[in-house]
Amino acid sequence: MRKRTIENMTVRGRRVLVRVDFNVPIADGAIGDDTRIRAALPTIRTILANGGKAILMSHLGRPKGKPDPAFTLRPVADRLKELLGAPVHFADHATGPTDPASRQAIDVLNEGEVLVLENTRFHPGETKNDPDLAGELAAFAELYVNDAFGTCHRAHASTEGVAHRVKEAGMGLLLDKEIEYLSKLLDSPEPPYVAVLGGAKVSDKIGVIQNLLDQVDALLIGGAMSYTFLKALGHETGASRVEADRLDDAKALYEQAGGKIRLPVDHITASAFDNEAPRRIVSGAIPKGEMGLDIGPETIGEYARAIGEARTIVWNGPMGVFEMSNFAAGTFAVAKALAGATAHGALTVVGGGDSVAAVSQAGYENLVSHVSTGGGAMLEFLEGKILPGIAALSDR
Repeated sequence: MRKRTIENMTVRGRRVLVRVDFNVPIADGAIGDDTRIRAALPTIRTILANGGKAILMSHLGRPKGKPDPAFTLRPVADRLKELLGAPVHFADHATGPTDPASRQAIDVLNEGEVLVLENTRFHPGETKNDPDLAGELAAFAELYVNDAFGTCHRAHASTEGVAHRVKEAGMGLLLDKEIEYLSKLLDSPEPPYVAVLGGAKVSDKIGVIQNLLDQVDALLIGGAMSYTFLKALGHETGASRVEADRLDDAKALYEQAGGKIRLPVDHITASAFDNEAPRRIVSGAIPKGEMGLDIGPETIGEYARAIGEARTIVWNGPMGVFEMSNFAAGTFAVAKALAGATAHGALTVVGGGDSVAAVSQAGYENLVSHVSTGGGAMLEFLEGKILPGIAALSDR
């Protein structure tokens, strides 16, 4: 069912409670990357431009259900004020209007202004989807908007519970865009369709692989998860990271794929998990004592060609130990290949922290069709799962 969006809601003179994803890196009070704050700006500006009052809530880090100064959203509110160029207030509490401090914060909020609530995870009931907390949050406003795709796979009080307790609930512009692009990957992908999956664990990607196998023309595997596949097929993987308890699953997936799964044919190896460790290119079997830390040049060439020939490409997960610069070449090469495919008219979607970081660091974030803000949420969406934060929204 198509969900209501902020563009279909009357906000003038009304309080709009918005679940955003402001879970940004902060060190010593300084924000390291404000990408997620910027991603929420279109929805916030839409509310303000139409005379609404925006009340924003988000989690930050994992404060274990109690207040922790290290995870306060105050620096985020300050940065948001700079980006918006509009009044932004901050509330130390995230409880409902019955709380005197919260009541005062609401009373001073004018049309075209913003109130940022303190970290929702300062409340133990947030991750438990406590109905009392959801009710308190819902009492803040007449309307609820979810614009935090990255948290939609969690049934929390601020993402799922609150949506059932307001007069109207709908999607923000960012969430609407996420669903639009990810749905294209499931509903109407133009062939050839290529999926690129990397990262550490096969176990994280089993559901996605199973759901995509009938649709994709090729599934390119990289990262440490590739060594679990190679080991399962009888190849020597040396000291590379392998999920021993997933070997049977990997072999079954490979056989089920009927030749669609492609694995690295060469590797960048080292004898230690260290950026400064001596590197070498190894084709085929990886010797004992050596570990694969990136895909090799031949594999890069094969994967780049497959991406270049595709009309639809989805990428989630790095090809190597991306956080080490000497083992990031494969990941950057995939980012470059996706940008090239986009320039030739292909639909390209990137998700997952390291993949998004690679696209951004390479300067390609505006040269792909869509950069998803959700890692786990994106994977569950592509698995075909129902995301609680989206399911809770309705057209009522």
